[in-house]
Parts: sequence; C-alpha cells; structure tokens
Amino acid sequence: MAILRLSPALSPACAVVSFPCMPYSQLLPRPPSRSTLICLAATPKVPLPIASPASLGDDPSKWDPAECDALLRGGEQVASVLQEMLTLMEDMDMDGAFEPVAVELVAQGVIGKRVDEMESGFLMALDYMIQLAQKDADDERKSLLEVIKQTVLDHLTKKCPPHVQVVGLLCQTEKKESRHELLRRVAAGGGVFKNDKGLKCQIPGANLNDIANQADDLLESMESRDTIPDRKLLARLVIVREEARNMMGGGLLDERNDRGLTTLPEAEVNFLSKLVALKPGKALERMIRDVMNGKAEGADNIKQSSADSHAEQEHLTGLSGRGSVSGRKPRPVRPGMFLETVSKVLGGVYASNTSGITAQHLEWVHQTTLKILQELAF
Repeated sequence: MAILRLSPALSPACAVVSFPCMPYSQLLPRPPSRSTLICLAATPKVPLPIASPASLGDDPSKWDPAECDALLRGGEQVASVLQEMLTLMEDMDMDGAFEPVAVELVAQGVIGKRVDEMESGFLMALDYMIQLAQKDADDERKSLLEVIKQTVLDHLTKKCPPHVQVVGLLCQTEKKESRHELLRRVAAGGGVFKNDKGLKCQIPGANLNDIANQADDLLESMESRDTIPDRKLLARLVIVREEARNMMGGGLLDERNDRGLTTLPEAEVNFLSKLVALKPGKALERMIRDVMNGKAEGADNIKQSSADSHAEQEHLTGLSGRGSVSGRKPRPVRPGMFLETVSKVLGGVYASNTSGITAQHLEWVHQTTLKILQELAF
C-alpha cells in the first residue's frame, strides 16, 4: 500500500483537504444547527453530529461560520489520526493479503484512545474528505477514511444503550430472516449472533418496545425535515420499527405503538384516499414506489418565495377535492408516517367490525409498501 505523506509546509488539515480560509475573527459563534446523537451511557466531551456536510453546499462563501469552524477543527483531528496511523504503518512489514486487517487494527488502536476527545466536527470533516476522495477517484484514500469512520462509529455504538446498539445492527442486516433471528435473540437476553456475512458478534439483551420506539424516534426526527438526505437509511428504520412491533405480538390496537396523534396527517390521508379508490395492481404499486422514492406526493419541499407560496396556496385541495383544512401546502408523504396512517385506519376498521374489502385493500397497501421499502433499503 502506498504511504500517504504529509507535507511539512502545510498544516495537517490542509494536507488532507483544502478548506476555505477565513479570518478567525469572522468565525462568530452561533447556536448549533445540527441534530446530535448523545449516548446516555457515556457522553463524549462534545456530542458528535450525525449529519453529513452536504447541507453546507458547494459555495464556501455561503457556509455557516460556526459550521466552517467545526469543520476546520474536525479536519485537524482527522489529519492527526491519519498521521499517527501512517507513522505506525511505516514500521510494519505487511503482506498484501493481511494489509486490510492491519489497517483496521491500527485504526482501532489510534481511535480508541481519542474517541472521547473528538471535536463535534470530526465526522462531518471525515464525510467531507470521503466525498472529495470520491470526486478525485482516489479509491485508496477513500477506503482508508471509511475504515476510520467505521471504527469511530463502532466505538460510539458500544457506549450507547443496548436498544440503540440493536437498531444499528438491524440496519446493517439485509436478510429479513436474519433480522427476525436477531430480534428473537435480543428479546431472549442477547448472546452470540451470526450475521449475513457469516461473522459472529456478541449482542446485548434489549426490550422490543424500546427498539421500536428508538427507531420511531429517529424516523420522526428525519421525516420532520424539509428534505431527506438518506432515503436508504430511512427505509431501513421503517422496516426495523415495523418488524419490532410485529414481534411484540400486540397487533394493530396495541397501546404501546400509539404515537399520541389526535388527528391523522393531511398528506398521508390524501394519498391513502387515492390508493383505496384504485384496484390493487401494478399501477397502484407504481404509485407507492414513486412516493417511497421521493417522487410525486413524496417529493421533498423546495423553498419558494412568499409570493409563489401564496399563489399556490390559493389552489390547494384537500381530501376528495375539498379545500385544504390547514390552508397550507401539506408536507410530503413520508414512508414512516404513511405506514403509521395505514395502521391507524386499519385499526379503526377492525375495531368497528366493518372489515371487508376495505380492510383487505389496506392490508395489501401495507404489505406492498413494506416490500418496496425492503427493496429500497438494501
């Protein structure tokens, strides 16, 4: 493996990636604008963001100064980790077959003693460097940075509560049968689990309700945004929530699955009313697939001028062509909330003993949506 060397004339961060240069006086502190994931078991000195730098945009002059400062400080730490790893690897005489394993072992040792002192912009800077390596078609640099990122995430995961760890493991398990086996093993108190790749890992015991609620909380946080940066992760979280709920065995009317909604969301109700008006088939499946992929009614909201928004609101329609109840443009249909809506309507149908063709239709919609999300997730 070629050894990456840092030029002594450059600062460590600039040797890895070129950041926009700004006077320190312009880096005014602002309230943090990114969501953070804080593990209750052992909180790091500065919470690490779970966001990618994509929201910063391509124009450095428009970046938030506070985020730019975090990116710079995180970049310095990434460069420092790289420098220490490369120094250790220079002294190792490695055979090509064992090189990947050696890189992972070095990453474990270097990051293990630094993980609690990492800056809030460490992962953000790491993602930014991975994007640059991908643009430069530098597979070697990209692979090394991804090893560092995965090692950091593994260390943070071990400090999280058991149900958070399980959600992460489920999101990495592709086969449905393997996820079900993992959930059964977790509900039984944990133990050794063999994943899809044949690797054995030690899993903790956790409550199925806690797992479902954790996935639902993450879903609610992601779906409340105007745009969804990672629809693959969103689809995985929906699947985890639904499978954990199904394994609890409480059924549609289980009070543990109640979000506390007093009314059903307008966008999801409008879309569901269109679906139940059509016969199940390829056309209906295509409509659901488009929405789950962020098209049609599921397209992300693009900010418009106030004049355009006002003009559009005058022509808004709600259920069955009537005016919108709220008078505002409904937010996009989101996968998690859509399945929540279908389940609530189904629960009402079964509770009122009016099941029939409508219940069968809704069951078909529910199962078809899960099948599409499974294809989208993995």
